[in-house]
Amino acid sequence: MNTSIKPLQYWQAIIFDFDGVVVESGDIKAQAFAELYRDYGEAIAQAAVTYHRANGGMSRYRKFHYFQQQLLHKPPLTLEEEQTLDRRFSQLVMEAVIACQPVPGADTLIRQAAACMPLFVASGTPENELHVIVERRGLSSYFTEVRGAPALKETLVADILSTHALAAERVLMIGDALVDYESAQDNGVAFIGRVRPGDPNPFPEQVSTLPDLCQLTT
Repeated sequence: MNTSIKPLQYWQAIIFDFDGVVVESGDIKAQAFAELYRDYGEAIAQAAVTYHRANGGMSRYRKFHYFQQQLLHKPPLTLEEEQTLDRRFSQLVMEAVIACQPVPGADTLIRQAAACMPLFVASGTPENELHVIVERRGLSSYFTEVRGAPALKETLVADILSTHALAAERVLMIGDALVDYESAQDNGVAFIGRVRPGDPNPFPEQVSTLPDLCQLTT
């Protein structure tokens, strides 16, 4: 859906991705994947980072399973192995994401928009971890619902629309990854892509993009 930048008042609700849209945490997550797989050699560590960057918005669990079989050529992860990786990853990223800088304009947009419409988060971050981060950043009161993994993003968006009886065409999703755009498309939701200055644009050419969220504030 080709979305021109409409005034804030047009929208019935906004769905935010989190990493790279609300907070500048993309590099934190990339470094964590490198650290997690560095014991297998620098080439594997860098391959993990490359895959992570190319698949923004995908849950860490799906990436863990991909790395196990496609990079390490090992049998599928057991539940215990997955949980161990998940704990280590959380230890590497949690405090850093809580402390990192917001995307320029994000905090202002959230505060302005929350005064006139419901706001939501749909993220690839595990939902329990996401709740802690949002709470500790002082943002919980602005969001009607905060949703995360293990549910797929397409499902999260669909659940938000149905649970809150929202008209898809009057809902805006803001994301920084192709999976965000595809999830919006699949649900008939309008979309704006955030592309950090200097980063490659992952979106089709018809997608409206912004370097930050300042232009959306009033």
